[in-house]
Amino acid sequence: MARSQFENLQVYRLAEQLADAVWNVVKTWPVLEQRTIGVQLIRSSDSIGANIAEGAGRGTFQDNRRFVRIARGSLYETKHWLRRAFARQLLTSEETSSLKAIVDELSPRLNGYLKSIGPKEGEIDIRPFATDH
Repeated sequence: MARSQFENLQVYRLAEQLADAVWNVVKTWPVLEQRTIGVQLIRSSDSIGANIAEGAGRGTFQDNRRFVRIARGSLYETKHWLRRAFARQLLTSEETSSLKAIVDELSPRLNGYLKSIGPKEGEIDIRPFATDH
């Protein structure tokens, strides 16, 4: 199966890496921790990539930017849940270092991707009117 445009984005692949790493950590936790912090952490980290993908599939640059902003919000939520997990001693020092490295790389890449999308605010988006000749 051919890859979609969003699947080739480094920022998307980094979001997938974070989501998979979070999953692998949370699945080792006891049930109470999985059902409270774990579920929230998995959902927020999965949401980063999902919103990048959804934005890429939208018809306008404005919609794409909106979904990337939502992805950024999900990244901040993920940071919150990682802080709670760390404070409650659910993460090993190795897990903390590994997850922090991904988050620290993903944050500026997500902002860079947002800035790169289409015409800037106030400019006209001509994509819906473009035709192939």
